[in-house]
Amino acid sequence: MAVHPIDYRYGSSEMRGVWSEESKLRRMLEVETALAEAQEEAGIVPEGVAAEIADAAEDVELERVKEIEEEIHHDVMAVVRAVEETCEGDAGEYVHLGATSNDVIDTADALRLRDSLNLLQQRLENLLDALVEKASEHRETVCIGRTHGQHGVPTTWGHKFAVWASEIDRQLDRLEDLRPRLEVGQVSGAVGTQASFVRRLDSDREDEVRQAREVSRRTMEKLDLREEEISTQLVARDRHAEYVQWLANAVTTLDKICTNVRNMQRTEIAEVEEGFGSDQVGSSTMPHKRNPVKSENVCGLARVVRGFVETQLQNNVLWEERDLTNSGSERVVFTEASVLADHCIDRTTDVVEDLGFHEKEIKENLEMLDGVNMAEAVMMELARRGFGRQRGHEAVRRAAMRAHEEGISMEESIRMDDEIGGEFTDDELDVLLDPEGYTGTSGERVDEVVDRLS
Repeated sequence: MAVHPIDYRYGSSEMRGVWSEESKLRRMLEVETALAEAQEEAGIVPEGVAAEIADAAEDVELERVKEIEEEIHHDVMAVVRAVEETCEGDAGEYVHLGATSNDVIDTADALRLRDSLNLLQQRLENLLDALVEKASEHRETVCIGRTHGQHGVPTTWGHKFAVWASEIDRQLDRLEDLRPRLEVGQVSGAVGTQASFVRRLDSDREDEVRQAREVSRRTMEKLDLREEEISTQLVARDRHAEYVQWLANAVTTLDKICTNVRNMQRTEIAEVEEGFGSDQVGSSTMPHKRNPVKSENVCGLARVVRGFVETQLQNNVLWEERDLTNSGSERVVFTEASVLADHCIDRTTDVVEDLGFHEKEIKENLEMLDGVNMAEAVMMELARRGFGRQRGHEAVRRAAMRAHEEGISMEESIRMDDEIGGEFTDDELDVLLDPEGYTGTSGERVDEVVDRLS
């Protein structure tokens, strides 16, 4: 019976698969196999052992591992015994030779984290494509810009999308920057010293140290991971904390996008609207409702992902060479944060791709203040004519306040002003107060973003 919403409601099957029990087992077996191969190449285990362990690993079943764990209460040793009992001959005696549990767990998790990053990268690239397309499509869709929730000067919807696209591109850059610090494994032994790989009797210490180091390096090469430079029993959790912090940063960008969509879909604004299916129901009691449920879903789940940051930071604070306080929480954090972030990216992409635009409302909002929001354009023209910036600011501010208070247009208020009323012809004032012509370099900057990211 499914209990957690991740099992039946959130996330893609691909990302759930990455963090499934079966995936964890397969990755652990992959690590055990790579270790055996590296040890055979180094002459530590007899020839043919690695191939037998690899064959046996393919036949290990999750249910059998669970049965063994139920008996011995140790997850990694359950895997080791399941491989051992499947091996022919004495090859099973060499499974996990010299390794400690977290050599396998942390290295397997590095493989799963890499899989997770690959999926998240693909999802973000899809979202980026959708944002770039919308930026290009709405390059000339002039709308009112808002600061502090109040009407400012004009911008364009293309500009909004380009800003979001640029931020998603930075999140992709951060993802790539993170990889070399996250995709890291180890074969270090009980407290990180690799002592179990260095013989003490009848051996040349220099050769033995070289051999131990070679086993670790070769194991990681086979898995296409970087080797942890130095560790305790664990790969240091600052690496994993950075992953969760990146997830939190990424979903916050999605939260920003979807919060803006939600605000712009408010009945009083109504410039855009999430796609709404012909049979979709908005409310169980209000048949007329068309709610921004996808955006709200993203904003709500982003809070959950961000909440894991503190937990994972604390997982880096462990006793001496290790304790077990990180283990249980990481099973939750890695899985939930990854699956929910994946879900949020996919859902945001749907919102962007299906977003509807209400041109009538966009224009009405743009012209709502009857020129008052174009005060900056008038002030700047006065400054260019030598009127003085500060003097012009005060005169235009006075005209704007009068327009607000008396409910008249900005043009009427300017004409009434003794100081600036005669500064402009009617045609000049028409141009200055036209919001469609006051978008500056927005179009060119949108083009630059679109060209770079297309």
